[in-house]
Amino acid sequence: MNDDIIKQAIATLENGGTLLYPTDTIWGIGCDATNANAVEKIYSIKQRDPNKSMLILCSDIEQLEKYVVSLPQVASDVMQNNSKPTTIIYPEARNLPASLVANDGSIGIRIPNMEFCQALLRTFGKPIVSTSANFSGMPSAMNYNDIDPKIIQLVDYAVPNLPQFESKDYSSRILKVDSSNNIIVIRD
Repeated sequence: MNDDIIKQAIATLENGGTLLYPTDTIWGIGCDATNANAVEKIYSIKQRDPNKSMLILCSDIEQLEKYVVSLPQVASDVMQNNSKPTTIIYPEARNLPASLVANDGSIGIRIPNMEFCQALLRTFGKPIVSTSANFSGMPSAMNYNDIDPKIIQLVDYAVPNLPQFESKDYSSRILKVDSSNNIIVIRD
């Protein structure tokens, strides 16, 4: 792990900047998920409809619990028995900018199992937005070389494409907790 890369990424996040970074799935664009201005920058970079929410990454269940009204046992069970990257949509977000939360009040959250993301999240101490590194409506960039060079220019800091940052080349599974605390599969 390159400490200089983590320090530069943290400085960018702390200054309300945007970040191009590897996740446990594909490369993403991120920012401090609690900073409304930074979230707006990502919508602008991606040319994304502001009515479409984005997901966040949290370091662990304890951090996640600060951003949802309740953590249903069924979601906790899924996370503990999880073998592939899984984003869970929780019904009631809290402590996040309204622009990040879906119109129904829900928020998608994933706890990544990747050393770089974990180091970034633990050091930063807050959740980070994670949205695919592409312009809205365009195919997701499955690896660094597929990222539109304009995206790289538009973010405040791009984590270098190092061999240890090879992505998994697939998106996460998406599950949703409904109002009765049942799990609905959105994308497997």
